[in-house]
Amino acid sequence: MSSSTSTKFWQGVAKFLRIKVHERDPYYNSGSTTRGESTYSVDTADTYVEGEPTTLEWFQETLPNGQSLLRYAHNLFPFTHWITRYNLQWLIGDLVAGLTVGFVVVPQGMAYAKLAALPVQFGLYSSFMGVLIYWFFATSKDITIGPVAVMSTLVGKIVLKAQKTNPDIPGHVVASALAIVAGAIIVFIGLARCGWIVEFISLTAISAFMTGSAINIAVGQVPNLMGIKGFDTRASTYKVVINTLKHLPDTKLDAALGLTALFLLYAYRYICTSLARRKPDRAKLFFFISTLRTAFVILLYTLVSWLANRHHRKNPKFGIVLTVPRGFQNAAVPTLNRDIVKLFINELPASVIVLLIEHIAISKSFGRINNYTIDPSQELVAIGVTNLLGPFLGAYPATGSFSRTAIKSKAGVRTPFAGVITALLVLLAIYALPAVFFYIPNAALSAVIIHAVGDLITPPNTVYQFWRVAPFEVVIFFAGVFVTIFTNIENGVYVTICLSVAVLLFRVVKANGRFLGKVKIHSVIGDHVSDTGRSPNQGQELGTLQKTGAGNVDPDTGFRNIFLPINHNDGSNPHIDIVAPYPGIFIYRFSEGFNYPNANHYLDQMVSTIFQQTRRTNPDSYPRLGDRPWNNPGPRRGRRDPDRSHLPTLKAIILDFSSVNNVDVTSIQNLIDVRNQLDRYAAPDAVQWHVACINNRWTKRALASAGFGYPTLPVEEVQRWKPIFSVAEIGGSSSAAAAAEHEENRNVHRRHSSLDVEKSGRTTSANGHQTDQIHRRGETSRGDDDKRLDLQRELSKSKAYTQVEEKKLAVVHGLNRPLFHIDLTSALQSAIANVEGSLTGVVTKGVRTD
Repeated sequence: MSSSTSTKFWQGVAKFLRIKVHERDPYYNSGSTTRGESTYSVDTADTYVEGEPTTLEWFQETLPNGQSLLRYAHNLFPFTHWITRYNLQWLIGDLVAGLTVGFVVVPQGMAYAKLAALPVQFGLYSSFMGVLIYWFFATSKDITIGPVAVMSTLVGKIVLKAQKTNPDIPGHVVASALAIVAGAIIVFIGLARCGWIVEFISLTAISAFMTGSAINIAVGQVPNLMGIKGFDTRASTYKVVINTLKHLPDTKLDAALGLTALFLLYAYRYICTSLARRKPDRAKLFFFISTLRTAFVILLYTLVSWLANRHHRKNPKFGIVLTVPRGFQNAAVPTLNRDIVKLFINELPASVIVLLIEHIAISKSFGRINNYTIDPSQELVAIGVTNLLGPFLGAYPATGSFSRTAIKSKAGVRTPFAGVITALLVLLAIYALPAVFFYIPNAALSAVIIHAVGDLITPPNTVYQFWRVAPFEVVIFFAGVFVTIFTNIENGVYVTICLSVAVLLFRVVKANGRFLGKVKIHSVIGDHVSDTGRSPNQGQELGTLQKTGAGNVDPDTGFRNIFLPINHNDGSNPHIDIVAPYPGIFIYRFSEGFNYPNANHYLDQMVSTIFQQTRRTNPDSYPRLGDRPWNNPGPRRGRRDPDRSHLPTLKAIILDFSSVNNVDVTSIQNLIDVRNQLDRYAAPDAVQWHVACINNRWTKRALASAGFGYPTLPVEEVQRWKPIFSVAEIGGSSSAAAAAEHEENRNVHRRHSSLDVEKSGRTTSANGHQTDQIHRRGETSRGDDDKRLDLQRELSKSKAYTQVEEKKLAVVHGLNRPLFHIDLTSALQSAIANVEGSLTGVVTKGVRTD
């Protein structure tokens, strides 16, 4: 089917369905002279009619083609981008960082397994699979995947709940099933490239979640640190505090190990930090020594425990880890069925959110610190695949760890391959150190947990900075922290996210537009105002532009006009007098986009202000009392309407779309309704609607389909519109740049020719005396040079040898939509020119070149 046949077919379909394709295009059947082209734009510039985007174009831009599918598949494995260029220097950096993290992840993994209510070996399994798998899919070199405190706490809650309701199902089976389901959800989100959903979670929400969780976890570990038992340490934080204080007399020997271990961890770090500050040249050495503090304290107290309990293995003097199986004893295909899923289905949303926000927040933060960009969707694929494959070796849900990532970054990691080094060290611990793990005190592991989560608490100075930036977000922060403390971590997550989204929606819905006015400003260069250096005719040009309302002038040669909010609510100097654009002309700027949530709020504000600052064009439009609408009944009997004759009538509205990217049906329909309302208010005149700074072709199409972009003309007659188009020079040999280069080349050639003539005219003899022969030669040479110069002058004057320097111009926006403008200046010029033209009855032509 040919294109013409296809067009006729669809036109027939539209006619049959009574679809008015050009319903709001009043100039569709008119000649070209009624659409708004000026003589200048038609005769001097190239004619340009802007085409509308089509649905086919949208599908072509949105749907992937073969090349993008290949790129998509290639990006699923980012290690292929750099692994072929791996070198020895990278290996050294990865080796150091991998070993450093390994010494931290082993004791932390065992400690976090206790939080998850699982034997310590499952923390090692999760640590091994996290660092081993992640590097295949990673776009961050710093992240360390493994068990983390918050996720382990959620898993522990699920496992303990499952043990009460279904004691026949082992806890690690439930934890592995949770990892499978959560991992599958996250992989789907990542493969669909929907990683942008994490952007809805604000920094305030993340900080509140981390702070509340850290306090919850630290308080819950205090009883274990003190050897206190007899109550639920996973209850709400305030209950744990109260019960701990009640049971202080029940403190056991564990407190001696736990408190001293916690003190030693903080003292170790403080000493290393102080030495690094005093001796900056050895700061790197003290950093590595500091990172070993967890392993050092665990080994030290393991030795103490062995000395105290080697003869009391069956009845130790304080709580110890006891038997840890060697190797992957729990490796198996995970069990997943409906009964197991029911055990954690309520906690699944919170688990997915925790896996997402902790990992993405950490990876993005360290990406900015180390000058690289992560792909959030690919990171979701990475942690999703990690949690899908980890349960086959007995792992439970894992995500990015803040403390281990910070250590890895400071250790000088070069590539994600460092995770393989860490995995080998964890593998060595799983097979070679189970006998040593037997004597690790539980109190020492609690000290490690408290020390680790202490870094997650947001310091007061950061909260103060939040207050400086956005005071209301501090309320969200404390709301999230308090909810976490007085209920649980899941509720804290939901509250902070919901409050952040609610604030975002409120700001969008209640966005306030701005009425703009004109200000004439000057540029100050050094200590004087740059208002000199004008051309002889420039004063006249400036006066003309000033008279039309909005001329932009080169800041180096004079003043220029800018547009600021009339009420100075942008913080501009209130002593500056902002002039209204023109009587009856309003410039309105949208501040937060223009869509269905805020369309009514915007337009109600705009119409209300217009009604206050203008008067009805026809004051006698209500000749009788009964003609007035009920919502404008007029003054009481015996009184008159207030005198508004000093106010101008409404003539034109200029909409600034610089902050608008997309519109929708609701916002466009509201705009149509307001246009009809204001047309009735300004009758019998018509309100002209100009739109400036449109950034999206689909937005232009939507506005044009609603009848915007064209002049609003009376129905009885069709009159010429006086447009002001923006034109620009187009490239090529006719451009201004090419003309300037040609002129410069001609000047250089002339200078060289003059130098040659001068040299040839000053020929002298070796002894300084001119002979007759030399004199004759000189005269001949000078004569030849004079002839050459005369010939050059003739050639330079001849049009046959001179390039004609013409500037070729083209309109920037389409001639078919004369009321869509490139900037506010051209929009205001067009509005003023037509208002003045309609008042004087004189048809004029105007053009503005940019």
